[in-house]
Amino acid sequence: MTVATLRYLSRADIAALGGDHSDLYMHAIEAGFRSHASGDFVQPLKPYLRSPRTRHIADRIIAMPAWIGGDQPVAGLKWIGSKHDNPAKRGIERASAVIVLNDPETNYPMAILEGALLSAMRTAAVTGVAARQLARRGFEDAAIIGCGPIGERQAQMLLEQFPEVKALRLFDLDEAAAHVLAARLRRRFDAFAVTIAPSAEAAVRDCPVVITCTVTDRPYLAFDWLSKGTFLANVSIMDVERDVFLKVDKVVVDDWGQSNREKKIINLMVEAGEFSREQLHAELGEIIVGSRPGRETEDEIILLNPMGMAIDDIVCAQAILRRAEERNVGTVLPLF
Repeated sequence: MTVATLRYLSRADIAALGGDHSDLYMHAIEAGFRSHASGDFVQPLKPYLRSPRTRHIADRIIAMPAWIGGDQPVAGLKWIGSKHDNPAKRGIERASAVIVLNDPETNYPMAILEGALLSAMRTAAVTGVAARQLARRGFEDAAIIGCGPIGERQAQMLLEQFPEVKALRLFDLDEAAAHVLAARLRRRFDAFAVTIAPSAEAAVRDCPVVITCTVTDRPYLAFDWLSKGTFLANVSIMDVERDVFLKVDKVVVDDWGQSNREKKIINLMVEAGEFSREQLHAELGEIIVGSRPGRETEDEIILLNPMGMAIDDIVCAQAILRRAEERNVGTVLPLF
């Protein structure tokens, strides 16, 4: 690194480096969880910046800093903004982000990356890495609840990483959004069936893998919708009713400290005395390194509640930056 410059990577640059395919993220995310399990990281609790003029759960800007050790340490920050009405009111994506990477030797910034694509792809990769440990082997069917950009990347990941998947069920309160996503997936992928479910319940019932990708702040997904052996990835956090956490066979999170805060569902249950760290089965990194078991029986119902970690973003951004430096992709900018 030259301390007087930094490399800027646009979304197009990142896509050209393979950042629009899930392979890169799956490898990076697994490595990040191994660092998490070994404690070789620093990850302050992420602050949420909210305007007092809005109360919507998806209207916020979040700062997500992290340092990751290993053979090639790296530090960085994701700065991610979200407005729930961006698509309908402004015709733009709900979320936007930049990621800043710093050289841990000097603490100088060395790269700035467009972060929304990376953020969505790494979120899907967390589900994918977890599904390898927590879903029934050979599952052929999956349900996506919420058909925006996050839902699309989750579907993409499933179809790229799990070739045995033969059918997807989609549901969105905006039925048109589900049809749009179905058409996009059909154009991109062959040899699978996609159906539009008439309700969230219809999508979930008898489905072995369920992924929530909404912006709701009101739980709706009931335990009796779930079949034996279901793996439920509660990506959008607030979708699952409280009793699901108490009735499933295993609850897994990415990071307990990140999950038990900000009035999210686990935090609300802890404050009410309904849930505790002792009732948690594991953090996902513990399962990946083998210190805790993943799925042990075909009938287990397993709930993953991933808050999203800064180390996910930083480890993926580092992998992309390495490729960019190898191939001289991006724009090198003077720092001074």
